[in-house]
Amino acid sequence: MPGVLRVLTSREVESLRRLLAHDPVTHCFVSARLDAAGMDLWRLGGEVWGYVDTGRLTSALYVGANVIPIDTGPAARAAFADRARRVGRRCSSIVGPASEVLDLWRLLEPAWGTAREVRTRQPLMVCDSEPRIAADPFVRPVRLDELDLLLPACIAMFTEEVGVSPVAGGAYESYRARIGDIVRAGRAFARIEDGRVVFKAEVGAATDAACQVQGVWVDPADRGRGLSAPGMAAVVQAARERIAPVVSLYVNDYNTAARKSYVTVGFREVGTFATVLF
Repeated sequence: MPGVLRVLTSREVESLRRLLAHDPVTHCFVSARLDAAGMDLWRLGGEVWGYVDTGRLTSALYVGANVIPIDTGPAARAAFADRARRVGRRCSSIVGPASEVLDLWRLLEPAWGTAREVRTRQPLMVCDSEPRIAADPFVRPVRLDELDLLLPACIAMFTEEVGVSPVAGGAYESYRARIGDIVRAGRAFARIEDGRVVFKAEVGAATDAACQVQGVWVDPADRGRGLSAPGMAAVVQAARERIAPVVSLYVNDYNTAARKSYVTVGFREVGTFATVLF
């Protein structure tokens, strides 16, 4: 008998938590959202579809601005794709474990149309020990009164990485508010010289078990100065002391300079993500 797909409610929070706990690093983003919002759709930023087989939740799909598969098998992906085709695309990306994302996209592409870009291999990396190199002593948490100093660097990084501006289409205030929340939480780090951000990174999602670094950026004018590795060492050190014991990130496979920098700091590969961008 095939499994049953349904939109999860607050009654199934603990079942979803158990599913996410299978891999706290891979599922860090959704776990953090669930910790902060429960199943409140407005705060969660989307809904979660569950696949129940023989009375047990075996797979899930977070459906918001990002679509994120959670422990999905072939039958669950087929069911999720069938519902997603009927609902239509509302997301800006599909992201998660490469095998799950790419198979889900294979099922959705005929209905959703061509993606803007498909990144098939993005190493998922973790550092769960002290950095191997000295941390940059000038990298520190960004103060709230420095938000408008940090914001141009965040916009530049996002635009360079994703290919579109995060503030396009009138989204400036919402994006500024989102970065402001990260700053207030003490999860934005930067090296600021003469009123200018030269290195920055944020911890975008965090649980008690793991956190995920995003937005690593060095000002193009300062690349080649060796700021990235010591800067990341400072972020790892601070994150492990104040946020979570395991620091993770995922990076494009073709970004060899960044990957080398992360290995120098002490990161190691533990999996592979993929991202479909619209």
